[in-house]
Amino acid sequence: MSEIVAKEIIYCEVCSYPPEYCEFGVSFKRCKEWLLEAHPDLYEKLYSDDALASKVSTLSVEREEKISQDLAKKQLKEEAKQERELQKKLASKVLIKRIERNRRKHIISISGLEVFNIDMKKLSKTFASKFATGASVIKNAEKKEEILVQGDVSDEAKDYIEKLLEEKGLNGVEVEQIDEKKKKKPTTPVVA
Repeated sequence: MSEIVAKEIIYCEVCSYPPEYCEFGVSFKRCKEWLLEAHPDLYEKLYSDDALASKVSTLSVEREEKISQDLAKKQLKEEAKQERELQKKLASKVLIKRIERNRRKHIISISGLEVFNIDMKKLSKTFASKFATGASVIKNAEKKEEILVQGDVSDEAKDYIEKLLEEKGLNGVEVEQIDEKKKKKPTTPVVA
């Protein structure tokens, strides 16, 4: 009996399709550049002049122009969308509020991370284990998630969040710390 060998399939690092199907994605130009760098032999097989001529021979000229125009529009839309998302991420900021509960007890509230596609529950568990304290995810008044961490660990949390954003390639994001104190109740004077 002969041994069964698995077929090796190459997947595009840009769109995650097999290279034969990259033309149906929205980032075809970048996919072709990646394929030329990573697998020049496969690029020649798929996009050489002979291969393109054999594919195009069945299409009419008008149909071919329409397909290329539609593809160019899709690529421009996708690039514009990615640019808008990046600008939105860079324009937003992360707020770390230090809230006084009692005289010496504090909690910190971390908000503004939902823009960066960070799993808040995993991050709260990371804070709980890293700082050896309680941490939970709640929804604030604006229906956005924020993390509450018990204890005064705002400096350490700021450092950790900055490092996390650097790993995602977002160095220009502002992480702001705010110190919020509890308002004291006015005392009434004692009449003697």
